[in-house]
Amino acid sequence: MAKVCWPYFDPEYENFSNRINPPRVSVDNDSCHDCTLIKFDSVNKPGILLEVVQILTDLDFIITKAYISSDGGWFMDVFHVTDQQGKKITDSKTIDFIEKALGPKGKSTEGVKSWPGKRVDVHSVGEHTAIELIGRDRPGLLSEISAVLASLQFNVIAAEVWTHNRRIACVLYLNDATSQAVDDPKRLSIMEEQLNHILRGCEDDEKVARTSFSMGFTHMDRRLHQMLFADRDYESAGATTTDVDCPPSFRPKIRIERCEEKGYSAVSVRCKDRAKLMFDIVCTLTDMEYVVFHATISSEGPYASQEYFIRHMDGCTLDTEGEKERVIKCIEAAIQRRVSEGVSLELCAKDRVGLLSEVTRILRENGLRVCRAGVSTIGEKGLNVFYVRDAYGNPVDMKIIEALRKEIGQTIMVNVKKEPANTTKAPETRGWAKTSFFFGNLLERFLT
Repeated sequence: MAKVCWPYFDPEYENFSNRINPPRVSVDNDSCHDCTLIKFDSVNKPGILLEVVQILTDLDFIITKAYISSDGGWFMDVFHVTDQQGKKITDSKTIDFIEKALGPKGKSTEGVKSWPGKRVDVHSVGEHTAIELIGRDRPGLLSEISAVLASLQFNVIAAEVWTHNRRIACVLYLNDATSQAVDDPKRLSIMEEQLNHILRGCEDDEKVARTSFSMGFTHMDRRLHQMLFADRDYESAGATTTDVDCPPSFRPKIRIERCEEKGYSAVSVRCKDRAKLMFDIVCTLTDMEYVVFHATISSEGPYASQEYFIRHMDGCTLDTEGEKERVIKCIEAAIQRRVSEGVSLELCAKDRVGLLSEVTRILRENGLRVCRAGVSTIGEKGLNVFYVRDAYGNPVDMKIIEALRKEIGQTIMVNVKKEPANTTKAPETRGWAKTSFFFGNLLERFLT
């Protein structure tokens, strides 16, 4: 089969094409009785599917069905979405925002380039400095990281932490005690040195762990996928169903076949349904430089079925068993990074330097291991969500949770949620994600 390469897009021609044929978006609440249809048409270009799915995901929509077609110069898709409560999207401000985000002005990056908080070698969003950490996970590591930041008088304003296959990846937004972004090279150098020492332990090797300052705007979930993919966390994925980072009930079934008629590779995924599932899979395919030409997404009770017709950016299909195995492992890892079974703790307290350090220290002292965490700040309130297991990766004894609630309940509001193994919606759809830091980031694009 002859190679069909992805066409080169000249920036000036693309801008001209967008002016002649601007993206079209419509929000339809009449065609379906139980969901809203979002229809999007645009000139095709690399990465456009991920852009659209990322916007819908950042708005915390649940995608129940989707139909994607982009074979040729035009990109067309239809998304069936609901809000967190399973209802249609009827709020006029939200609909206006959708049309603006996906419309002709939604792809402009001029506001990003001129953002006043940008610094040389350090990325600040407003009054926040972004850092990225990746290393080998162990019980109590997040507590140690938080203690270092607190001792240096850094306050964690927003963060997300993922663990998978005994690796940990963190994106944190910090400021100092005066609520200002930190751009003092000396303070940042000290922080980097101490964090690297904790992450690497006795091994002074950048491949084991590293601390870095992100450049440009960082989308937390997107960046975490990129970090773990680059760290090759997928290499031990699927090795055993007893891995503590891989609950057996969430193991996806992935199959890759060749579609001879059109020259595609058909990737079929069936797994437990949850929020942001499509986003996670599309992220991984994009990172692996695969182009999605067609896709069908549907939810069937507690399960999701997704099928993607793909080629590599060089036009090749997946012809060898090694290529297929690598794609299967990477998709499986992308699905499992966000999976949590067991107990989630939602904590709310007045924001202050050292709050995260105090909470994670108490979790560690009670023998709890943080598998995933989200931190956000709303006004003067710090909102933290932790998904925890015991130090060995087993389900947590609820007696420990009750003792912990009594210990910290005097100064911190605590909400405990038991996440059943047959849950059909991910915990993040009901917790901190509703007010997450990046909903504001999405709005920033239209405030400049």
